Amino acid sequence: MTQGCAAPAQTAHLPATVDLAREAVIQGTVVRGDVPVAGAYARLLDSTGEFTGEVVTSDEGIFRFFAAPGDWTIRVLAPGGVSIDSSITAAIGEVAAVEVAI
Repeated sequence: MTQGCAAPAQTAHLPATVDLAREAVIQGTVVRGDVPVAGAYARLLDSTGEFTGEVVTSDEGIFRFFAAPGDWTIRVLAPGGVSIDSSITAAIGEVAAVEVAI
């Protein structure tokens, strides 16, 4: 399974060590039709558009970021030159979920 920048494995379930009472989590899936897209890059951009982090989607098309509370943009760069932006808000104690269809 591909990982980015020492990020934990990108799986559908949060690791047992994650304490949601103290974390804001952004998690999503990249799909083409009904098929997950593995190997896409998910970038986390702050409210000013500045790059904050990047992970590679898992075999199931899953990505995850642990972020500060607030407004974020997820930019997905997928095979074939596809680039899609999605806005999302992260909050402590929640998993902000997004599905990115390419």
